[in-house]
Amino acid sequence: MPAAIAPSPNPEVPLPLAKEPLGVSPANGIGDFQRLQQRLLLATTIAAALAVPMVGFAFGWTVGLSLLIGAIAGLVYLWLLARSVARLGQASRSLSKVQLLVPVVLVLASVRLPQLQLFPALVGFLLYKPALLVQAALDR
Repeated sequence: MPAAIAPSPNPEVPLPLAKEPLGVSPANGIGDFQRLQQRLLLATTIAAALAVPMVGFAFGWTVGLSLLIGAIAGLVYLWLLARSVARLGQASRSLSKVQLLVPVVLVLASVRLPQLQLFPALVGFLLYKPALLVQAALDR
């Protein structure tokens, strides 16, 4: 057992507290989270900006419009989720469920509106997933 966490032979002498690694503090954690949030939103926006014109040219502009609306819904979902996570520990102890309304509204809108197609809208909504995978690969 390392000496830093070994029990003290003398009960009146307190154990030394483990120190945080250099550069790690709660304030740094919030800053890192905000930078990650901005990178994810930017990467998702770039993915949508690349995908929508390509899909529009390849499959038609109604499919491209559906993909764009889905991508916007995905950005809103990601933003609401990040806002909910940022509030953890400060004002609440659990995640908000508001962001779960975004995909429900997207599906209902695509069923009700004839101009909006369901499958491309759902693919557009899921464009934030590749951004998550790219950020996870870059952070290694």
